Amino acid sequence: MGGPERPEGPERPAGPERPTGPEQSAGPERPEATEGRAQSERPERPEQSHPPRGPEAVGGATAVEEAPGRTPFRDTPFLPAVVLLVILAAAAGLFAGSYCYAMANPTPHRIPTAVVGSSPEGSRLVQGLEKALDTSLKLHAYDSYESARRQVETQREFAVLQLFGDRAELDVASAAGASVARLLTQAGPTVGAQVGVPVTVRDIKPLQSGDPQGLALFYISLAAVIIGFVGAIQLSVHARGLNAGERIAFTVAYAVLGGFTICAVVDWLLGALRLPFAESWLGLSLTMFTAGMTFTMFNTMFRRWAMIPTWGLMVLLGNPSSGGAVAWPLLPTGLAWVGRFLPPGACVNAQRNAIYFGGDQHVEPWIVLLLWAAVATFVFVLWRHRHPGGRVTKRVTPRASG
Repeated sequence: MGGPERPEGPERPAGPERPTGPEQSAGPERPEATEGRAQSERPERPEQSHPPRGPEAVGGATAVEEAPGRTPFRDTPFLPAVVLLVILAAAAGLFAGSYCYAMANPTPHRIPTAVVGSSPEGSRLVQGLEKALDTSLKLHAYDSYESARRQVETQREFAVLQLFGDRAELDVASAAGASVARLLTQAGPTVGAQVGVPVTVRDIKPLQSGDPQGLALFYISLAAVIIGFVGAIQLSVHARGLNAGERIAFTVAYAVLGGFTICAVVDWLLGALRLPFAESWLGLSLTMFTAGMTFTMFNTMFRRWAMIPTWGLMVLLGNPSSGGAVAWPLLPTGLAWVGRFLPPGACVNAQRNAIYFGGDQHVEPWIVLLLWAAVATFVFVLWRHRHPGGRVTKRVTPRASG
C-alpha cells in the first residue's frame, strides 16, 4: 500500500573490523609513548626529606642547630672552657711561684745548734756566723758532747759546735737537712778565718753515697703523692661505676702496689737509697692511699672541681713545705710549720726517720698520715651519695608462688 519501494543500492563490501578497546592499534608505537608508559609503570619512590639549608633553615621547624646567639652563654661549653682557662693560667703562676718562693733562694732563719764549752773566741765565732748567715743560731748549751750528739740523733739539733778556746769543731748532720749542712760547712771555716778561730767541720750523719744531694727522699715522696691522687682521678673516670667500698678497696690495692714499686726501683734497681724495705713500703703506701682518698673526699664535696683543692693542698702548698728539697730551718716560718701537718711533709719525715734515724723515730708523721686518711675516708663514706660515681643496684622481688 504505500509508494513504490526504492531499490536498494548495491551492498558495500565489508572491510576489516577495527579493533576496539585496548586491542585497538594505531600502527607502530612511537618511542615517546613507550617511554611514557615505562615511566608510568615504575614504582614510585618515597620522597626523601632533607633539612633545609641556607638562611631558610634557621627559623624553620626542621632546623638541626639552633641559631647562634640564642643559647644562653651559661648553657654552652664555652663557660667551663673559659673558667678552666683562668684556673689553669692562675695554677701555672702559683705553681712556679710557690716553688721559687720556697726553694730558689733558701734563707736560714733559726738553726737549732748545740754548743759545748765557752770562750771569748767562741763568742766572736758565733756572732760572726750569725752575721755571715744573716740569721740567728738557736743555741742550746750542753755539758758534754755525748748529750749534744744525742740531740742530733733525735733531730732536735742540726749541728754541734764545740769551743776549745782558740779553736772550734763544727759537727753537721746532712741526713737531718742537707741544705743546712752545706750552708754551715761553707760558712764555718770562712768565718773562723776572719775572727782568728780555726774551725774544723765534720759530717757526723752523712747521706748515702747514692744520694749525695739528699733529694731522693723528696722524689720518692713526690711520686707517692702525685700518683696517689692521680690514681683516684683515673678511678673516677675509667671505673666510675665502683661503689664506695669497692672504690676504697681499689685505692688500697694501687697504693700497696705503687709503694712496693717505688721501693723496688729506688733500692733494688737503681741503688739510689738503701731502704728499710718493709717500713718504707708501708710509709709510701699509706701516703698514696691518703692522697687518693683526699681527692675522693674533695670529689664528693666539689664534684668536677675537686682537682683544684687537691692540687693546691698537695702540690702548691704541701710539696714545697715538705722539707725534702729544702730543710725546714731554711724555709719561711709559716711554710716550715704547716708542712709538718700535710701528707707530703709527713711522708718525707717518715722516710727520713726510717732510713737515717731508725733508732729514734718520731710518731708524729705517722699520726698525720693516718688522720688525713681517716678523715678523708670518713667524709667520703658519709657523703657517698654525693659522689659522682657508683651504680644503682636493682632489687629483684621474688614472685609469690600461686
